[in-house]
Amino acid sequence: MIEHCVFCNLKSDVPFERFWDLACELEKLAMTLPGVLGFTKGKNLDVERKSQDFPVGFIVRFDTMAALQGYADHPDHKRLGAALCELCVGGADGIVVFDLKSD
Repeated sequence: MIEHCVFCNLKSDVPFERFWDLACELEKLAMTLPGVLGFTKGKNLDVERKSQDFPVGFIVRFDTMAALQGYADHPDHKRLGAALCELCVGGADGIVVFDLKSD
C-alpha cells in the first residue's frame, strides 16, 4: 500500500472551509479512480507541537504505485492541485508531500 500524505501551510487569510471544500473535491475525484483504497482529511492536532505551520492535510491510500501515478496524472487532480497551491504560503512550497510504502 502507498499512503500519499499531503500537509498544507495555509495562508493566514484562508478559512478552513476553503481547504475543506477543496479536499472534498479531491476526495470525490480520488474515490472514482482505480486502486484508491481510501481518503482521510482534516485538521492537524499537532499533539507533539512539531508541525504548527501545517494546520491541515489529507492522506490518500493506493494499492499500487501505478494507482498513485494515475491519480497524479489525472487532469482534474492537476487542476485541484493548482487550486490547493493558491491557498498555501508560497504556493507549492507551502505543501509537504510524503509517499509512504507499507507492506
